[in-house]
Amino acid sequence: MSGKNILIVTASMGSGHNKAANAVAEAIKRKYPANKIDVVDFMSTETAYFNSLVKDIYLKMLDHTPSVYEFFYKFTADAGKGSMLQTVFAHAMKKDMKELINKYAADMLICTHPFPVAAASYLKQTGGINIPIITVVTDFCFHQFWFYKNIDIYFVASEQLKSDFVKQGLPEQKIFATGIPIGYNFSLEYDKNELMHKFKLDKSKPVALLMGGGLGLGGVKDALLQLEELKNELQILVITGANVSLWSELNEYAQHSKHKIAVWGYSHNVQELMAVSTFLISKPGALTISEALAMELPMILQNPIPGPEADNAKFVSQNGAAVWVKHQDTLGAAIREILSDTTILPRLKNNAKRLKKVSAADNIADITADMLGLD
Repeated sequence: MSGKNILIVTASMGSGHNKAANAVAEAIKRKYPANKIDVVDFMSTETAYFNSLVKDIYLKMLDHTPSVYEFFYKFTADAGKGSMLQTVFAHAMKKDMKELINKYAADMLICTHPFPVAAASYLKQTGGINIPIITVVTDFCFHQFWFYKNIDIYFVASEQLKSDFVKQGLPEQKIFATGIPIGYNFSLEYDKNELMHKFKLDKSKPVALLMGGGLGLGGVKDALLQLEELKNELQILVITGANVSLWSELNEYAQHSKHKIAVWGYSHNVQELMAVSTFLISKPGALTISEALAMELPMILQNPIPGPEADNAKFVSQNGAAVWVKHQDTLGAAIREILSDTTILPRLKNNAKRLKKVSAADNIADITADMLGLD
């Protein structure tokens, strides 16, 4: 039997969906090398002008009117209103999806964002395509936008989320609680002492990793100002993502801080920075959370995008692996408490160990191969 053409469709609304898509692609390539795999961004201008327009509106909304985005998210969480909008998006995007499937001669489709799922599901329902569709849900909580009855396999973050999908009427045998797929590097062991040396860090002082998400969003600057007020001297590793102006601003800021601050733009060794850190301060993107859980890294979550990220923060803090700082100006106080109460960090670490699912991508590859037949 010769290999299949597997098309993985992501959407660059934040970096998480892309990371999940690449993690699945990497696992299938490593385990089932006979297959051809293409990863495509459904929201890029090359793929579709309308989709890239939707992405621009989304980013502007997050930037200028997050409350409108939150309203939209909550409004569409209702099955009736949500499915009405799902149909609108499916109609608008179905032609681009059909073209992609034809262009890559896809035998199988894997989606890591609700928009491509909407378009593919509509095509399948109306007889436009007849190939297996797999959905990798990249959130910790249920939302109507992910929900389609004619998807062949669903991969979800947890048993809790699986039962939420079952309650909505999906057959249990279609849903697998594998966890959210993350890069293979997060499943490896790292020598902390070696990394301390590599990053020129002092073992006697705590290391805070500060991340603004792949788009460089989140209150990174504000967090640093609050950290400046702490008595303890910290070592702070900052990842600014695509935000170039933030990167240069923070390098300037670092020269006058009492803390030792090192700044990265995009970092290709996040797993090493996580392995060497005492705790993480981040917005609660599902992929960042999954990576931190894999590294058993205690999390302090702040500045969620209203809607899905607030749900992520709620899930992981209720499960005891993170502290969710709901009011930006109390971040400093939360860190002060974490550093003075020696029971908090070990507790967060233990709960992360309980929740982590480092083999999600490999399990997704294996279940897909098993159910749909891959060499």
